[in-house]
Amino acid sequence: MNEFNLAQTTTWLEHVADVLEKNKGYLNDLDAPIGDSDHGENMARGFLAVKAKLASPAADIGALFKSVGMTLISTVGGASGPLYGTLFLQAGAKASGKEALSAADWTECLEAGLAGIIQRGKAEPGDKTMVDALKPALEALRSASGEPFGDALQASADAARSGMEATIPLEARKGRASYLGERSINHQDPGATSTWLILQALSDTMKS
Repeated sequence: MNEFNLAQTTTWLEHVADVLEKNKGYLNDLDAPIGDSDHGENMARGFLAVKAKLASPAADIGALFKSVGMTLISTVGGASGPLYGTLFLQAGAKASGKEALSAADWTECLEAGLAGIIQRGKAEPGDKTMVDALKPALEALRSASGEPFGDALQASADAARSGMEATIPLEARKGRASYLGERSINHQDPGATSTWLILQALSDTMKS
């Protein structure tokens, strides 16, 4: 497997909806000490709406990602909707007209998505946000260039998980958690966690 096509991308997004529904309680629990206790609920609702949209075939992966982005912006509450929406809208711009994505294509999609999130949310690595999972995931993908695509996707997901776990000792500098100051330390960031879940779901989908 050296690319993933439109059908596989659709399967991945369906899987993401199922994974987030299954993990919404876990994500809410992570969000409770440092947020509004609703990150899991919001993400599950957003991707349930995405899953419903998948019933209507998209012309290509770019169009699919743009539809996902707009759906998330309109259905996910709080800051997560615009941020995850931006991720998929920017990825969609890079995937425009493509019916399959190579490793290089997917790397470009993630690069554009991360840049869009940083521009919108003004977060940097170390701020205890989804950026702390997404940036290492992108770097691992770049480092795995030339490796089998499936291996590269798992390396990317593993890096996202490591980045997620590295948010635990951080003091939040962005978002609602930043209002807590030092009390945000010793809590895993829910946004970094949902980012890992999404990227792990991609790796799992391509394995199967």
